[in-house]
Amino acid sequence: MRIALFITCLGDTLFPRTGQATVAILERLGHAVRFPAGQTCCGQMHVNSGYAAQATGLLERFVRVFGDDGVDAVVSPSGSCAAMVRHHYPRLAEEAGDAGLREAVASLAPRVFELSDFLVGELGVEDVGAYFPHRVTYHPSCHATRVLQVGDAPLRLLRRVRGIDLQELPEAAACCGFGGTFAVKNADVSAAMLTDKMEAILGTGAEVCTALDSSCLMHIGGGLQRQRSGVRTLHLAEILASTDAGGPAHA
Repeated sequence: MRIALFITCLGDTLFPRTGQATVAILERLGHAVRFPAGQTCCGQMHVNSGYAAQATGLLERFVRVFGDDGVDAVVSPSGSCAAMVRHHYPRLAEEAGDAGLREAVASLAPRVFELSDFLVGELGVEDVGAYFPHRVTYHPSCHATRVLQVGDAPLRLLRRVRGIDLQELPEAAACCGFGGTFAVKNADVSAAMLTDKMEAILGTGAEVCTALDSSCLMHIGGGLQRQRSGVRTLHLAEILASTDAGGPAHA
C-alpha cells in the first residue's frame, strides 16, 4: 500500500522520533511511505480557539498536499489531528461554500487514519513484531477515544508486544487536562486534572505511560518530570517500532 505520513506540528517540531517510528512500523509491514514536504498545520488550533474561518486556508493546503491519487492512505501518529481532518474538514468545506473543495475533502478525509486505527481496523494487524520489556500503562486520549472511536485498537497492539508488562490505568477515560488551548485558558482546572491523571499513572507502578497523541504525552510528561517521578512518557508508535534488535524507544 502507498501511504503518506501526516506528521503534525508537534511531531515535526518537538517529537520527530514519533514520526520516524511510524515510518519504521509501516515499512516493516511492507508498505511504501512518503513524506509530503509541503504539509503544515491542519488548522486544529485555530478551530479549537474559535477561528474556524481562518483554518480554511490550511484545509485547502492540506488537500493540495495530500490529495494525490497515487496515495492509498494518509496515516498520522495523532488522534486529534486525524480527527480534525476526518470530522471537522467536511464542515469547514461546507461552510466555505466551495463545491470543488467539498468534493476534494469528501474524497480525502475517509483515507486519513490515526496509526493504531489504521493498523488494526484497516490492515487487520495486531502483532507488528515489537519487543518492549517494560511495565507500561496506556492513557486513551480524548479525540481518539470520543471522536475517532478507535476503541481497544491501541490495547490490542500493546498486548501483542513481546516482553511488555501492561498495566490497566484507573479512570483511564478521564481527560489529562491538556485539551489544546484549554490548558492555557483554564490553567488551574487543567493542572487539577493533570494531578489526578498522574496519581492514577503512578498507582500502576508503570515505568512508561503511552498514548496516541504527543500533546497529551507532553502535558503528562511535563508533570511527571516536575515531580521527579522516574516515569517517562513514550508515544505508542515508539513502543511498536521497538524490537529486540533496538529501535526508536532504545535510542
